[in-house]
Amino acid sequence: MASTSGSPAVEETRNERKRKRGATGESEGPEAQPSKWRTRRVHEIYSSKLLDAIRLVRSGSPSAASAAAPPRSRAVREAADRALAVSARGRTRWSRAILASHHRRIQAARRARLREPTSPPSRHPSSPCAKGPKAPALARKAKVLGRLVPGCRKLPFPALLAEASDYIAALEMQVRAMTALAEVLSTVSASTSAASDSSGGSSSPA
Repeated sequence: MASTSGSPAVEETRNERKRKRGATGESEGPEAQPSKWRTRRVHEIYSSKLLDAIRLVRSGSPSAASAAAPPRSRAVREAADRALAVSARGRTRWSRAILASHHRRIQAARRARLREPTSPPSRHPSSPCAKGPKAPALARKAKVLGRLVPGCRKLPFPALLAEASDYIAALEMQVRAMTALAEVLSTVSASTSAASDSSGGSSSPA
């Protein structure tokens, strides 16, 4: 009788622990779903946002020109990353870090334009720091991985792996979308040049 009366309490305790882990653990939830980047719907949404971002960069609108006018290749790369972060809807640390970094870059560029030019600060020669004991190989690799994934330098290792898997899947989808977009643009350009050549050839004998 004691075992049958105690089993619901044990089951309830287990369910409560699972709910707590789902509410506090960063390695679970929407951040640990890399398969969502392989769906056709997400691919179409990102392709649309990517095309809009590239058009914004090419048009040189005021919002794009306010960011200190980076080179065209860098501007396109940043626009592609912002479109990827917007497609993630802020559900991951790396997407929030990309959007926050873009906002900070815009604010810094505005402050730099308002501030008067000053002489660069003098740099003191750095003294050689004493080397401490080497960190374990896994800790060193985790540190490098945290630098590669935006906004994940100080995450615990399980949460870092979840963010990295989602970020890698998002980058793979980005490569597929940009490849498809480049093929479409090259096809359109080739057809346009062929049509112009044919029209020019037909009017030349006259």
